[in-house]
Amino acid sequence: MPRQRILVLNQYYWPGVEATAHLLTELCEALAEEYDVEVVTGVLHGYEDAPRQVEHNGVVVTRVASTAYERSELGRRALNYFSYLGLALRHALTGPPPDLVLCMTDPPIIGDLGVLVGKRVGAPVLVISQDVFPEIATELHRLQNPAVIGVLRGLVGAYLRRADRIVAIGETMRDRLEAKGAPPERLRVIPNWVDTREITPRPRDNEWARAHGLADPFVVMHSGNVGHAQDLDSLVRAATFLRDRDDLRIVIAGFGARHAEMVALAERLEVEETVRFLPYQKRERLPLSLSSADIHVVGLAKGLAGYVVPSRLYGILAAGRPVLVAAEETSETARLVGEIGCGIVIPPGRPELLARTIREAADGAFDLATMGRRGRAYVEQEADRVVAMERYRALVRELLAA
Repeated sequence: MPRQRILVLNQYYWPGVEATAHLLTELCEALAEEYDVEVVTGVLHGYEDAPRQVEHNGVVVTRVASTAYERSELGRRALNYFSYLGLALRHALTGPPPDLVLCMTDPPIIGDLGVLVGKRVGAPVLVISQDVFPEIATELHRLQNPAVIGVLRGLVGAYLRRADRIVAIGETMRDRLEAKGAPPERLRVIPNWVDTREITPRPRDNEWARAHGLADPFVVMHSGNVGHAQDLDSLVRAATFLRDRDDLRIVIAGFGARHAEMVALAERLEVEETVRFLPYQKRERLPLSLSSADIHVVGLAKGLAGYVVPSRLYGILAAGRPVLVAAEETSETARLVGEIGCGIVIPPGRPELLARTIREAADGAFDLATMGRRGRAYVEQEADRVVAMERYRALVRELLAA
């Protein structure tokens, strides 16, 4: 009996370094054990000469000839989106009909393409929502044109009402999606995940820490995207209240749309001695780099609760490190950290409070080791890759059996 076919639509996939690209790659490779999986993705910046179609770990990866501009400028990102959308739609409609269409929300309106293709061939449509659009863009003041906002809100609402299942990665996000028109009976909550065998706790004093001069000081780390949602301004500004602490370093490891802006801010505030900027760390180095911190900061800009859930939290917890969350209490991250007892939660946008909490942590006011152990125990039970894959397999079977 021939295997059923899953068509996956998302602009970013392996070998992209984006969190969504990595998560989708792991999901598709797991599903490929039971189904024929084709991912229709776009050209990656820096990989323009890569083959247009390859098979990678059992998954057929088709790259349509979209533009691949650097994404920090909104207009160029839009060109990447629309070139991908048009070419992906053409490929999906002319290829073999799938038994299931699966979309992850990059670009944010990819669900509309999924619904169009699914209805055309009579296949169910599954959309995995990694953020809520256009609200995330408007809250960050990245999108302010009322006409454009209205069109995007209508397009997102259209696929939310018509997709057969929508996955939210948190309970607060589920509420947001339901408020936008997603039928509650079609919503499922499946959190993002981490491979707890790949990322494990390592000694604080390790080869990566020593190589970067971080073995001795108290290390506060942000590891991941340096973008608009992370409120890294507050972390850099917190360093101005910690000038007296020669025994403390704030490390920002990663890259993104606001990297140059954050470096410039640190220079302007004259905190270069306290704040260190390091490049994105390859996944095989993450167990060491994440373990090199005494505590990690997960910031979320004010107003974003439920619109985005930082997936980097799970890697931190897998490394057995505590978390200092600077986010609204209603956010998924703050709620989770509070329930687990694996860190400290403070309001966003408060550099002086962030600095005071960091100072207290460095002075031993919190049992950081116990917090780290609680976080590790949680991800092993609830957010491990194996657990998440079983949840997705069950959902796929449900849709294909309908």
